[in-house]
Amino acid sequence: MSDKRVLIAGGGIGGLATALTLHQIGVPFTVFEGVREMRPLGVGINIQPNAVRELGDLGIGEDMLDQVGVPAREWALVGLNGNDIYAEPRGRLAGYNWPQYAVHRGRFHVMLYDTLVARAGADAVRLGCRVTGYRKEGDGVVALVETASGEQFEERGALLVGADGIHSAVRAQMHPGQPPIHWGGALMWRGTSLAKPIRTGASFIGLGTHRHRMVIYPISHPDPETGLAMINWIAEVVVDAGEGWKQRGWFREVGIDDFIHHFEDWRWPWLDVPALIRGSAGAYENPMIDRDPVPTWQDGPVGLLGDAAHAMYPTGSNGASQAIMDARILGASLLAEGITPAALAAYDARLCGPISQLVLRNRGAGPFGLLNLVDERCGGTFDNIDDVIPAEERTAFMAGYKAAAGFAISQLNEAPPTILPGARIG
Repeated sequence: MSDKRVLIAGGGIGGLATALTLHQIGVPFTVFEGVREMRPLGVGINIQPNAVRELGDLGIGEDMLDQVGVPAREWALVGLNGNDIYAEPRGRLAGYNWPQYAVHRGRFHVMLYDTLVARAGADAVRLGCRVTGYRKEGDGVVALVETASGEQFEERGALLVGADGIHSAVRAQMHPGQPPIHWGGALMWRGTSLAKPIRTGASFIGLGTHRHRMVIYPISHPDPETGLAMINWIAEVVVDAGEGWKQRGWFREVGIDDFIHHFEDWRWPWLDVPALIRGSAGAYENPMIDRDPVPTWQDGPVGLLGDAAHAMYPTGSNGASQAIMDARILGASLLAEGITPAALAAYDARLCGPISQLVLRNRGAGPFGLLNLVDERCGGTFDNIDDVIPAEERTAFMAGYKAAAGFAISQLNEAPPTILPGARIG
């Protein structure tokens, strides 16, 4: 096949990071994205230092990230009575060579899109075009594409990357017997409010118990006049999931009064949770969902990436970061193996097993597992956390998670670049 293009199903964070990587190393590509227009949808996400490093190597530096988010300074868990369970610095303050960023997901997504179009041209992304399946043909692949108006066409390429999210059509064809989307009973309400940042001014705070908690962190720099920043919050309770998810969709807008009763008495001298929630213009309800791991992300010239490969609970704040890492490791594999299925095989061998284990680890509450231990030992209320969980046990727990997720400081700082500067396909 003379066409060495890589076809990318999905123009989310993973798909765009893949396209930017392919453009950097000289691999032709086309992205197919189902929406007609890129808009800044969503609330807050975290970009971990490993992914910030890769973005920097793509020419997306801290000056650009500062336009869509803020460097995180602290990660903290707090019990039901407002006392600290665990706190640690983040990013450079923790010893990483790169910061961690809390960003507005939609603004970050649009920034990636605008950067790609500026570098590769508007034709690099075909909006209003959704990949519905594929057919292996000769030494390449044919993507089956449907437009927003219902027209269908075929597109040929050397490889197809399924970066089409948790509802991936590419994954569904690759693994037709996969179980349905998994929901463990956690129900989340998300929103953003203008408020003054607390603690360090850029703290990520997990508050409550593993069955009843809030996550709060800023996703913008404070306004120099008012001191107010955009604060991202996630309110979460665990309910009986025995009958499965009964709503029609997975994501819907709801009124504040639909859920605030769960948190109405969460007030401390340093934080008024009900006031924070009521400061939001609206809220969105969705279950915390993932998919069971699959044994491989490859089917010949077709590979999976991002949520299509490893949709995971957001407890570890590494879904978007892992999608970026996927894209970079795939790019390195293409440099080593050429635009061939062998590159997908090398990528799959390196990531599928370990990241599948991370999916399962996040089901066990990820780093929020410390809240489970506190809940089991004292019900979430305590005077001195050292009497509940010794400092050494808390530190060891967090170190174990960071090592599994690829966040270990020395491991990242000492690692060579995933893609060497100036590297191009032969």
